[in-house]
Amino acid sequence: MKSLKLLSLLFVLVATLGITGCASLEAPNTESLLSAAGFKTKTPTTPRQIAFYNSLSVFELQRHVIKGHTVYTYADKKNVVIYFGDEKAYQRYKALALKQQIAEDQVSAAEMNEEASMDWGSWGPWGTFWD
Repeated sequence: MKSLKLLSLLFVLVATLGITGCASLEAPNTESLLSAAGFKTKTPTTPRQIAFYNSLSVFELQRHVIKGHTVYTYADKKNVVIYFGDEKAYQRYKALALKQQIAEDQVSAAEMNEEASMDWGSWGPWGTFWD
């Protein structure tokens, strides 16, 4: 019984760490995709640029129309950088993000298929002799 409680506690701990780890990894991944899609980076230096930078949401891709042109921005407030790109760069970003999501889904499905093919049943890999 103690081992079951310990196993449950360990599972909850690992799941919690996994969820928080995924959240912290998401921003650098987005930045890599933005760069690969052709977004440029700029560090705000003038008071006007700093005011614009401060008005942006953290780690959120936003659409703006500036002087009649559509511009997409992403504020990386950890590194004090703005990623900016046009419509073409945004479309490339969406395509890359979709390709990455499909690849992640395929890996996840392959892992589930592998686990299912082991047919361990309810007792796990050790069988009933382990108790």
